[in-house]
Amino acid sequence: MTERRPFLALDTSSPVGSVAVGRGDRLLAEVVMGVGVRHAEALMPAIDFALQRAALTPAQLGGVVVAGGPGSFTGVRIAGAAAKGLVRALDLPLYAYSGLLALAAGAAAEERPVCALFDARREEVYAAAYAFGGGAPRTLMEPAPRPLEEVLAALAAEHPLFLGDGALKHRERIVAAGGRVAPAHLAVVRAASLLWLVDVDPSGRVEDAAAWEPAYLRPSGAERMACG
Repeated sequence: MTERRPFLALDTSSPVGSVAVGRGDRLLAEVVMGVGVRHAEALMPAIDFALQRAALTPAQLGGVVVAGGPGSFTGVRIAGAAAKGLVRALDLPLYAYSGLLALAAGAAAEERPVCALFDARREEVYAAAYAFGGGAPRTLMEPAPRPLEEVLAALAAEHPLFLGDGALKHRERIVAAGGRVAPAHLAVVRAASLLWLVDVDPSGRVEDAAAWEPAYLRPSGAERMACG
């Protein structure tokens, strides 16, 4: 059986970005770009370093997978543009998954659903919930900006594990409602989770990479100001 070529995974949707190279159970390299680092300046060097540590050239990649929103508007655009440029230059397939799904996948467990929360400001969270176990994740709540109380009420019967910077910000309210918040080390999207998703959920394949755009889920601040 021919060994599958490794993928490059990119995420810059939050203050802590990351790059990973691997496929399936083989994580060959992962680079974390810390808080305070400008992703626009750090992403390409991080890609180069990850490929070097994996002892690969770009031509040896089998595809690119990216966290395609929501999150920081600027950050999501950076990874999305880099992914589109790479697949065009290297003639590779593009896969894209919600950053919320990638975050949830980092704490996947068969016995308990996971609700991923990004801080969306304006008294809202970007929220999505998934059940894992046996194949592709099952969506319990589609990604969208929502008031926290709406999320808690909608998922009360599921008893999910809450994680992400939105969960940490609103920990007291979640716990008061009977929820459980994952520890802080699980609150960051890992590019390695995107590699895992490629294998378990082929629906992330992008048919037209040139036309693909990230799912921001709501207008940017500049767009809202322009609309009056």
